[in-house]
This record gives sequence, structure tokens and C-alpha cells, in this order.
Amino acid sequence: MITATPPTRHTAADFLAKHKSSGLFTDGINQRVGAYMSVAAERLGLSPTALTLANFVLGLTAAVLVVVAAPAMAAGRAPAPVVGLAALVLWQLAYSLDCADGQLARVTGTASPAGARLDILCDVALQIALVSAVAMVAHAYEPHTPAWLVAVFAGTWMVNLVTSALQQGAAAASLVASRSTVVRLIKLVRDYGAVVTVMGLTLALAPAWTVWLMVAFALVNGGFLLVSIVASARASLSRG
Repeated sequence: MITATPPTRHTAADFLAKHKSSGLFTDGINQRVGAYMSVAAERLGLSPTALTLANFVLGLTAAVLVVVAAPAMAAGRAPAPVVGLAALVLWQLAYSLDCADGQLARVTGTASPAGARLDILCDVALQIALVSAVAMVAHAYEPHTPAWLVAVFAGTWMVNLVTSALQQGAAAASLVASRSTVVRLIKLVRDYGAVVTVMGLTLALAPAWTVWLMVAFALVNGGFLLVSIVASARASLSRG
């Protein structure tokens, strides 16, 4: 009599051990939540692609909610705390799913080039949606928000996505490789989990400040881009 071998069931610790280290907030919150999501997905027989698509749906829903509600928020017809906190929860769940799909793929050996492409494409779409939502709130509360500011904010916001894509294989590098607590606290300004939290809380508690939030992130991401270009140029010239 042949006895079927029961399928391997991994624990949250197994999945967390395979996560890609990110920022302090992401590692402490989103990757851990993602590990438990991976456990549930494995039990339910869901693929990493299913988690990627769930991330896409939740993230897009949050952005659409904010875009649609922004004019009513500015006019006092919709409660900003409810809209902002709802968006914050959806964005955090979506990002945790984004962390989970990679964990699930690596632990179960189901990673594929097609899945990786889908993950990146969904990330791009969600970043566009998030930027649009923030810009819509800024415009609703401050109709004279300069078009150039929106363009700079949108352009520099994509720096995070580009640098994440570059952190692969031989191209992987960090301007500040230290893993000390102080350095990781400073890096929170570019930690997506922390950034989304700040954005959601701003929309909920001080939506009229959204335009200044755009200015702050444009300066942070633009400054990082400039420093990265200088550092990369120096490294390239020194090897030449």
C-alpha cells in the first residue's frame, strides 16, 4: 500500500526567512504580515500571482477611493479621516501582499520570469495610481497647485521604483550599506511602508497639507537621485 506524502506546510518563520530586506518599517511590519499571508495562501493553494493580483486590486481601490472623494473632502461633504484611514489600511494590506508574493514564490519554488514581470508591472501601475491620488487631494485643497510641482513629484516618486529594480544581481548596491539602527531610522524617509503610512495619515488628519507633503517627497527623492547619479558616476570613472 502506497501512502501519499502530505504536502509540506511552511510556517510564518519559514517565509520571513526568505524575505528581501527592505526598510525598518517594511521589515518590521509589512514583511511580517506578508509572512502570515503567505502561510494562508499556501494553505488555500493560492499562487504568488494570485497575491500579486490581490495587491493590485486593493492598491488601485485605495487610489480610486481617494481620487473620487477628494473634491468632497475639500468641500467638507466627505469625512477626511474616514477616507484617509480607509486608504491607509488598503495601501498597507496591498503592500503586505506585495511582500507576500515574493516570499511565497521563493519558499515554494514557484518563482518565474512571467511572475516577476507581472509584479513589476503591477507595482508601476499602483505607483501611478498613488501619485494621482495624492495630486488630486493637493489640487482639491489648493486649486493653484503648480503643474510643475505635480510633474516633479510624480517623476521623482518613481526613483524608488527604479532603484528597487536596479537592486538585482551584480547591480545591487547601497549608498549607505550600514545596517545600524540610526542609519535605518534615517532611511525611513524612503521606506515605502513608512511613506504610505505618512501619506494616509496626512490625508486623514491634515489633507490641506498634502501639497507640502508633495514638496517634501520631491526634495527627498530628487536629492537621493542626484546623490545616486554622482556616486554612480564616480564609481564608473574610477573603474575606467
